[in-house]
Amino acid sequence: MLSLTGLAALAGFSPLRFISEAMAQSAADVAKPVSLPDMALGPKDAAVTITEYASMTCPHCAAFNEQVFPKIKSEYIDTGKVRYIFREFPLDIKAAAGSMLSRCIAKDDAAKYFAVTDMLFRQQNDWVVKNTTETLTRIGKQAGLTQQQVETCLKDQALLDKIAADQKYASDVLKVDSTPTFFINGEKIKGEASFEEFAKKINPLLKS
Repeated sequence: MLSLTGLAALAGFSPLRFISEAMAQSAADVAKPVSLPDMALGPKDAAVTITEYASMTCPHCAAFNEQVFPKIKSEYIDTGKVRYIFREFPLDIKAAAGSMLSRCIAKDDAAKYFAVTDMLFRQQNDWVVKNTTETLTRIGKQAGLTQQQVETCLKDQALLDKIAADQKYASDVLKVDSTPTFFINGEKIKGEASFEEFAKKINPLLKS
């Protein structure tokens, strides 16, 4: 069974809130990958970088993934205007398991990683509420892993510890305490924002 050692005080997180709070944050602090390589779409030299912290069991994160992210991708990422980084911030052990599976399937392939997280978000009700192990195993097999590889992945304490270290950095340094949380060139946005709210933040940065 996976240990919760190192996960950043999961029980102490504040409830998810529908708020948008802009806070100044060092872009250099946000840009720093701690333990795991960043999974990112879009050019490294894009004028705007968006970093999302999400939990795979967070319903607001799933709603954002389905309703808002596709518009950001088509309008800004696919056109080379924005670099989009997704970072794990698991609020519970099931979310950590989902993040671990995504990493094991994708390895260093960011496009595959985003495809797997999209699948996990869209099937969230199936694997979070019930049949967690069975559903994660099925998703892993669909992505090309064997059952043994899925089981090995979900028991990988070293991978869990790296996810925990990244989460601790986000909590301690960036003051992330709920999901989803976004940083747009270092400016923090808390909560499930609309596409229009993102556009209002992104467009002026593209003109500067």
